[in-house]
Amino acid sequence: MTVDSSMSSGYCSLEEELEDCFFTAKTTFFRNVQSKHPSKNVCKPAEEATQRPPTLQEIKQKIDSYNTREKNCLGMKLSEDGTYTGFIKVHLKLRRPVTVPAGIRPQSIYDAIKEVDLAATTDKRTSFYLPLDAIKQLHISSTTTVSEVIQGLLKKFMVVDNPQKFALFKRIHKDGQVLFQKLSVADCPLYLRLLAGPDNDVLSFVLKENETGEVEWDAFSIPELQNFLTILEKEEQDKIQQVQKKYDKFRQKLEEALRECQGKPG
Repeated sequence: MTVDSSMSSGYCSLEEELEDCFFTAKTTFFRNVQSKHPSKNVCKPAEEATQRPPTLQEIKQKIDSYNTREKNCLGMKLSEDGTYTGFIKVHLKLRRPVTVPAGIRPQSIYDAIKEVDLAATTDKRTSFYLPLDAIKQLHISSTTTVSEVIQGLLKKFMVVDNPQKFALFKRIHKDGQVLFQKLSVADCPLYLRLLAGPDNDVLSFVLKENETGEVEWDAFSIPELQNFLTILEKEEQDKIQQVQKKYDKFRQKLEEALRECQGKPG
Protein backbone atom coordinates (compact mmCIF):
# COMPACT_ATOMS: atom_id res chain seq x y z
CA MET A 1 0.00 0.00 0.00
CA THR A 2 1.45 3.38 -1.04
CA VAL A 3 0.24 6.82 -0.16
CA ASP A 4 -1.03 8.92 -3.05
CA SER A 5 1.64 11.49 -3.94
CA SER A 6 -1.02 14.13 -4.52
CA MET A 7 -2.01 13.78 -0.87
CA SER A 8 1.51 13.94 0.56
CA SER A 9 2.83 16.73 -1.70
CA GLY A 10 0.63 19.29 0.00
CA TYR A 11 2.48 18.85 3.31
CA CYS A 12 6.04 19.80 4.20
CA SER A 13 8.01 18.04 6.90
CA LEU A 14 7.17 18.67 10.54
CA GLU A 15 10.64 20.13 11.10
CA GLU A 16 10.25 22.57 8.19
CA GLU A 17 6.83 23.72 9.28
CA LEU A 18 7.90 24.20 12.89
CA GLU A 19 10.82 26.31 11.68
CA ASP A 20 8.43 28.35 9.56
CA CYS A 21 6.13 28.81 12.55
CA PHE A 22 9.02 30.02 14.70
CA PHE A 23 9.85 32.60 12.03
CA THR A 24 6.21 33.67 11.78
CA ALA A 25 5.91 34.01 15.56
CA LYS A 26 9.05 36.12 15.77
CA THR A 27 8.00 38.30 12.84
CA THR A 28 4.57 38.87 14.36
CA PHE A 29 6.06 39.68 17.74
CA PHE A 30 8.59 42.18 16.41
CA ARG A 31 5.91 43.79 14.26
CA ASN A 32 3.75 44.23 17.37
CA VAL A 33 6.68 45.73 19.28
CA GLN A 34 7.34 48.16 16.47
CA SER A 35 3.65 49.15 16.58
CA LYS A 36 3.58 50.75 13.17
CA HIS A 37 0.72 53.24 12.80
CA PRO A 38 -0.95 54.82 9.78
CA SER A 39 0.59 57.80 8.06
CA LYS A 40 -1.33 60.21 10.24
CA ASN A 41 1.00 59.28 13.11
CA VAL A 42 4.37 58.79 11.42
CA CYS A 43 5.47 60.39 8.18
CA LYS A 44 8.77 60.68 6.45
CA PRO A 45 11.59 62.30 8.43
CA ALA A 46 11.93 66.02 7.97
CA GLU A 47 14.13 66.86 5.02
CA GLU A 48 17.50 68.29 5.88
CA ALA A 49 18.01 71.89 4.97
CA THR A 50 20.32 72.26 2.01
CA GLN A 51 20.31 76.05 1.87
CA ARG A 52 23.21 78.12 3.13
CA PRO A 53 23.04 79.31 6.76
CA PRO A 54 21.39 82.75 7.11
CA THR A 55 23.59 85.73 7.77
CA LEU A 56 23.37 87.73 10.99
CA GLN A 57 21.53 90.49 9.15
CA GLU A 58 19.01 88.02 7.73
CA ILE A 59 18.42 86.55 11.19
CA LYS A 60 17.87 90.03 12.63
CA GLN A 61 15.32 90.80 9.92
CA LYS A 62 13.49 87.53 10.49
CA ILE A 63 13.39 88.11 14.26
CA ASP A 64 12.05 91.67 13.79
CA SER A 65 9.36 90.33 11.46
CA TYR A 66 8.55 87.52 13.91
CA ASN A 67 8.20 89.88 16.88
CA THR A 68 5.84 92.20 15.00
CA ARG A 69 3.48 89.25 14.44
CA GLU A 70 3.79 87.76 17.94
CA LYS A 71 0.81 88.92 20.01
CA ASN A 72 1.47 87.13 23.33
CA CYS A 73 4.69 88.86 24.43
CA LEU A 74 6.66 85.76 23.54
CA GLY A 75 9.03 87.32 21.06
CA MET A 76 12.59 86.31 20.26
CA LYS A 77 15.69 88.12 21.47
CA LEU A 78 18.91 88.35 19.48
CA SER A 79 22.29 88.25 21.23
CA GLU A 80 25.49 89.90 20.11
CA ASP A 81 27.06 86.57 19.19
CA GLY A 82 24.30 85.84 16.68
CA THR A 83 22.37 83.36 18.80
CA TYR A 84 18.84 84.11 19.89
CA THR A 85 16.31 82.88 22.43
CA GLY A 86 12.57 82.41 22.30
CA PHE A 87 9.64 80.19 23.18
CA ILE A 88 8.18 77.05 21.66
CA LYS A 89 5.11 75.10 22.66
CA VAL A 90 5.17 71.30 22.64
CA HIS A 91 1.97 69.25 22.52
CA LEU A 92 2.21 65.97 24.43
CA LYS A 93 0.54 63.11 22.59
CA LEU A 94 1.82 60.05 24.45
CA ARG A 95 -0.52 57.10 24.24
CA ARG A 96 1.46 54.84 26.55
CA PRO A 97 2.20 55.33 30.26
CA VAL A 98 5.47 56.89 31.37
CA THR A 99 7.64 55.85 34.30
CA VAL A 100 8.15 58.29 37.17
CA PRO A 101 9.55 58.05 40.71
CA ALA A 102 6.98 56.92 43.26
CA GLY A 103 6.10 59.15 46.21
CA ILE A 104 8.01 62.22 45.01
CA ARG A 105 6.62 65.69 45.67
CA PRO A 106 6.27 68.09 42.72
CA GLN A 107 9.38 70.04 41.82
CA SER A 108 9.60 73.44 43.50
CA ILE A 109 11.20 76.64 42.22
CA TYR A 110 14.08 76.02 44.64
CA ASP A 111 14.64 72.57 43.14
CA ALA A 112 14.63 73.98 39.62
CA ILE A 113 17.14 76.71 40.47
CA LYS A 114 19.44 74.32 42.33
CA GLU A 115 18.90 71.66 39.64
CA VAL A 116 17.92 69.09 42.25
CA ASP A 117 17.33 65.69 40.66
CA LEU A 118 14.34 64.42 42.65
CA ALA A 119 14.21 61.21 40.61
CA ALA A 120 17.57 60.20 42.06
CA THR A 121 16.27 60.37 45.63
CA THR A 122 14.31 57.10 45.35
CA ASP A 123 14.52 53.77 43.54
CA LYS A 124 10.77 53.23 43.61
CA ARG A 125 8.97 53.62 40.29
CA THR A 126 5.38 53.93 39.16
CA SER A 127 3.62 54.51 35.84
CA PHE A 128 0.84 56.82 34.78
CA TYR A 129 -0.60 58.45 31.67
CA LEU A 130 0.26 62.05 30.91
CA PRO A 131 -2.68 64.15 29.71
CA LEU A 132 -3.04 63.40 26.00
CA ASP A 133 -3.34 67.02 24.82
CA ALA A 134 -1.20 68.75 27.42
CA ILE A 135 0.90 71.67 26.16
CA LYS A 136 4.26 72.62 27.63
CA GLN A 137 5.91 75.95 26.87
CA LEU A 138 9.71 76.01 26.78
CA HIS A 139 12.17 78.91 26.69
CA ILE A 140 15.09 77.75 24.57
CA SER A 141 18.03 78.99 22.54
CA SER A 142 18.66 78.82 18.80
CA THR A 143 21.36 76.24 19.59
CA THR A 144 19.03 73.99 21.60
CA THR A 145 18.63 70.68 19.78
CA VAL A 146 15.67 68.33 19.56
CA SER A 147 17.51 65.90 21.82
CA GLU A 148 17.88 68.57 24.50
CA VAL A 149 14.21 69.57 24.16
CA ILE A 150 13.10 65.96 24.74
CA GLN A 151 15.40 65.57 27.73
CA GLY A 152 14.17 68.88 29.16
CA LEU A 153 10.52 67.84 28.83
CA LEU A 154 11.14 64.50 30.50
CA LYS A 155 12.99 66.22 33.34
CA LYS A 156 10.17 68.71 33.91
CA PHE A 157 7.68 65.85 34.28
CA MET A 158 10.23 63.71 36.21
CA VAL A 159 9.95 60.96 33.60
CA VAL A 160 12.79 58.45 34.02
CA ASP A 161 12.20 56.55 30.77
CA ASN A 162 15.02 56.51 28.24
CA PRO A 163 14.77 59.60 25.97
CA GLN A 164 15.27 57.33 22.94
CA LYS A 165 11.71 56.09 23.48
CA PHE A 166 10.40 59.51 22.43
CA ALA A 167 10.59 61.65 19.32
CA LEU A 168 9.74 65.25 18.48
CA PHE A 169 7.62 65.86 15.43
CA LYS A 170 6.70 69.03 13.60
CA ARG A 171 3.05 69.26 12.61
CA ILE A 172 2.32 71.25 9.48
CA HIS A 173 -0.69 71.99 7.30
CA LYS A 174 -0.26 71.23 3.62
CA ASP A 175 -2.89 71.02 0.89
CA GLY A 176 -5.66 70.90 3.48
CA GLN A 177 -4.06 68.01 5.35
CA VAL A 178 -2.29 67.76 8.69
CA LEU A 179 1.12 66.12 8.31
CA PHE A 180 3.67 64.99 10.88
CA GLN A 181 7.39 64.96 10.17
CA LYS A 182 9.86 63.45 12.59
CA LEU A 183 12.71 65.79 13.47
CA SER A 184 16.32 64.73 13.72
CA VAL A 185 17.81 64.83 17.22
CA ALA A 186 20.27 67.45 15.92
CA ASP A 187 17.60 69.81 14.53
CA CYS A 188 17.05 73.15 16.26
CA PRO A 189 13.32 73.73 16.91
CA LEU A 190 13.63 77.48 17.57
CA TYR A 191 15.07 78.02 14.09
CA LEU A 192 12.11 76.15 12.59
CA ARG A 193 9.81 78.31 14.70
CA LEU A 194 11.51 81.45 13.40
CA LEU A 195 11.14 80.39 9.77
CA ALA A 196 7.46 79.45 10.16
CA GLY A 197 6.48 82.47 12.23
CA PRO A 198 4.51 82.56 15.49
CA ASP A 199 1.29 81.03 14.10
CA ASN A 200 0.85 77.56 15.68
CA ASP A 201 -1.64 76.65 12.96
CA VAL A 202 1.21 76.84 10.45
CA LEU A 203 3.72 74.90 12.54
CA SER A 204 3.56 73.21 15.93
CA PHE A 205 5.68 70.69 17.80
CA VAL A 206 4.43 67.34 19.11
CA LEU A 207 6.10 64.86 21.45
CA LYS A 208 5.17 61.27 20.64
CA GLU A 209 6.47 57.76 21.06
CA ASN A 210 9.44 57.00 18.85
CA GLU A 211 7.71 54.68 16.39
CA THR A 212 9.71 54.68 13.20
CA GLY A 213 9.49 51.02 12.30
CA GLU A 214 12.84 50.29 13.98
CA VAL A 215 12.96 49.02 17.54
CA GLU A 216 15.41 50.88 19.78
CA TRP A 217 16.30 47.87 21.94
CA ASP A 218 18.84 49.87 23.96
CA ALA A 219 15.99 52.05 25.19
CA PHE A 220 14.33 49.16 27.06
CA SER A 221 15.19 48.04 30.56
CA ILE A 222 16.21 44.46 31.42
CA PRO A 223 12.79 43.59 32.95
CA GLU A 224 11.06 44.88 29.79
CA LEU A 225 13.31 42.78 27.55
CA GLN A 226 12.73 39.72 29.75
CA ASN A 227 8.99 40.29 29.43
CA PHE A 228 9.35 40.41 25.63
CA LEU A 229 11.15 37.05 25.71
CA THR A 230 8.39 35.55 27.85
CA ILE A 231 5.76 36.72 25.36
CA LEU A 232 7.78 35.41 22.44
CA GLU A 233 8.25 31.99 24.08
CA LYS A 234 4.52 31.75 24.72
CA GLU A 235 3.72 32.59 21.10
CA GLU A 236 6.20 29.96 19.93
CA GLN A 237 4.64 27.31 22.18
CA ASP A 238 1.19 28.20 20.83
CA LYS A 239 2.48 27.78 17.27
CA ILE A 240 4.05 24.43 18.14
CA GLN A 241 0.77 23.15 19.55
CA GLN A 242 -1.11 24.29 16.44
CA VAL A 243 1.31 22.43 14.13
CA GLN A 244 1.27 19.30 16.29
CA LYS A 245 -2.55 19.24 16.28
CA LYS A 246 -2.52 19.62 12.50
CA TYR A 247 -0.18 16.67 11.99
CA ASP A 248 -2.00 14.54 14.57
CA LYS A 249 -5.20 15.07 12.63
CA PHE A 250 -3.47 14.25 9.33
CA ARG A 251 -1.95 11.07 10.81
CA GLN A 252 -5.37 10.00 12.10
CA LYS A 253 -6.86 10.38 8.61
CA LEU A 254 -4.01 8.40 7.07
CA GLU A 255 -4.44 5.59 9.58
CA GLU A 256 -8.19 5.49 8.92
CA ALA A 257 -7.52 5.34 5.18
CA LEU A 258 -5.02 2.52 5.68
CA ARG A 259 -7.48 0.51 7.79
CA GLU A 260 -10.19 0.92 5.16
CA CYS A 261 -7.83 -0.25 2.42
CA GLN A 262 -6.66 -3.23 4.45
CA GLY A 263 -10.25 -4.29 5.14
CA LYS A 264 -11.10 -4.41 1.44
CA PRO A 265 -10.33 -7.51 -0.65
CA GLY A 266 -7.27 -7.01 -2.88
